[in-house]
Amino acid sequence: MSKSRTMQERNKATWIWYPGDFEIWLGNIFNNRRTERGAMFPPFWKQDSHYVTVEFSRKVELEQEEMITIACEGQFNLMLDGKLQFGQPRTFTIPQGKHKLNLKVWNQSTPPALFIEGKTIHTNATWLATYEDKIWIDENGVAHGSGIYVPAASWNFNSMETPPSSYHLITKEQRPVREKDGLYDFGKETFGYLKVKGLKGRIHIYYGESAEEALDKEHCETLDILSEGGKLDSKAFRYVYIEKEPDSSFEEVLMDYEYAPFDTERSGSFRCSDEELNHIWDVAAYTMDLTTREFFMDGIKRDRWTWSGDAIQSYLMNYYLRFDTECVKRTIRQLRGKDPVTAHVNTIMDYTFYWFKSIYDYYLYTADIAFVREMWPRMVTLMDYVEGRLNEDGMAEGQADDWIFVDWVDFPMHKRGTLCFEQILLMKAMETMAVCSKLLNIKTDYRVKSESLRNKIKQTFWSYEQKAYYHAIEDGKINKQITKFSNMFAILYGLAYEEERHEIMQSVMLNPVIDPITTPYMRFYELETLCIDGLQEQVLQEMKAYWGGMLREGATSFWEKYNPEEKGTQHLAMYGRPYGKSLCHAWGASPIYLIGKYFLGVRPTKPGYEEYEVHPALGGLKWMDGDVPTPFGKIHVKMNTHEISVQSDGGHGTLIIGDQQISIPANKEIKISL
Repeated sequence: MSKSRTMQERNKATWIWYPGDFEIWLGNIFNNRRTERGAMFPPFWKQDSHYVTVEFSRKVELEQEEMITIACEGQFNLMLDGKLQFGQPRTFTIPQGKHKLNLKVWNQSTPPALFIEGKTIHTNATWLATYEDKIWIDENGVAHGSGIYVPAASWNFNSMETPPSSYHLITKEQRPVREKDGLYDFGKETFGYLKVKGLKGRIHIYYGESAEEALDKEHCETLDILSEGGKLDSKAFRYVYIEKEPDSSFEEVLMDYEYAPFDTERSGSFRCSDEELNHIWDVAAYTMDLTTREFFMDGIKRDRWTWSGDAIQSYLMNYYLRFDTECVKRTIRQLRGKDPVTAHVNTIMDYTFYWFKSIYDYYLYTADIAFVREMWPRMVTLMDYVEGRLNEDGMAEGQADDWIFVDWVDFPMHKRGTLCFEQILLMKAMETMAVCSKLLNIKTDYRVKSESLRNKIKQTFWSYEQKAYYHAIEDGKINKQITKFSNMFAILYGLAYEEERHEIMQSVMLNPVIDPITTPYMRFYELETLCIDGLQEQVLQEMKAYWGGMLREGATSFWEKYNPEEKGTQHLAMYGRPYGKSLCHAWGASPIYLIGKYFLGVRPTKPGYEEYEVHPALGGLKWMDGDVPTPFGKIHVKMNTHEISVQSDGGHGTLIIGDQQISIPANKEIKISL
């Protein structure tokens, strides 16, 4: 951020609140919108609340007296230089000289928030906030003590008339593309509020991501009963079947499509010689846009929750599509919640470890050290919780109240004992702690701990005979099952050295005997592993077969799971329910990330793209043309079989072609003949 922009922001009033409280409050609303057949379905993990009393403070020095205008969400009191002022004034005049302002805001229903505007005094990130009330009053009525103050949080609520609690997404009216016998088809997967105009009486509404689901009144996942004058909550659907009660009627069925806005000028793009791949990219982008809301959610129909394992993939795909860093921060804050820690993130041990890694990724793509500093105390307490549950060998092992997820699998795979997969994720989480502590100049021993765990993983799980990492230790004995999960993460998270990586690729990742992965969730990582090994041609064919397979089944957004062996309505079933599968799931959009990072070949090598590399690979394509968003603008890559051109809006880039490394200057196009 430029110095002039920073000064402009400091000279502009904005609403402020205690860091994380807006996200926690909004997340509670967000996560509790889930319904199953008309019944509300709250999350099964701990839901925190915002601090109901927050104190905001600021020291000022005025050349002349100044009148400020005060607005807040809640009730407040005002102290000037430690003296309590009368009432809750809308305006207040501060005398000339040096002063300290303290305002306490109480609000039980929404996060306490404050907006002050004057000639030189404005609420912004230079203000401090505390939720702690450690003040005592002596016999003379003088207050002593203080809480722990942190920089106040703010976003883009820059008008007194638009406080944080007014936040909402944008809606746009849409019409169904066809109707037959009460079944309305909106043409593709969508999300929003159904509107029934001119309703008299009462109707029953059955939603479906497929026509089969909407027409199955007994088993569809979501439904409503709407009476005259009533309103509907948001739902995900493509089809809607409406059944009228006797003497009921209506004029028209519409919907308000609800979405998070994005900047098309700043967004990523991609086109190539393969029209099917273009279609895959477009549907992946639409899937991401549908699941990018107040937070990054997983499935828009069924779960409608924030899940850390889903979210870390959404963040990565987002860095190559919209570069919405605010949604990343909101989701990370919301997932973490508050202290004390009483369970893993989403109750899932692996999801806790992904949460740490997401902060490492965020810093790499943005260079936003202020966010790392904000999250550090909660990183420490969460890691303390993790370390307090390690077994006697210093490894993560699932306990009775832990969910060990890894993936949904179609083959026998136990998830008990000490899983190699979990240790690799823990190792990376500890590495993240080490990196962040170094950034913040805090001395810790996380680097030593991560290296110690790295050695234990190799000694315990690596098989020199099988050239692979075994699955787990159960009851003191090694479980010699070999899966792709731990082996591909050994490559992705830097556990496997170069020779070992090549061995794993042959013995596991390219071995047809090893059980296949059937979820887009882990195909994300599987195909990234192949790209790291330079197998973009194979990855292109895998994308066309897997994601193209969903398109050939009629998908208009990508699914939670796809098994090519299934037929017809089998594709709709999951969790023992005929329509349990999400047909719009965030982790289905991974081609966005794979294409941006490994075909266009753009990745940061220093935080915030201060330095970056472009290592493009056609992978069998005749040509490709795309943009990758960055903090400073875009990096544009165009390549065919005989020429490459790159143009960047900033940073210091390096184009890698074979053994050549060519400098990419900012704001100037370079062209290289092949």
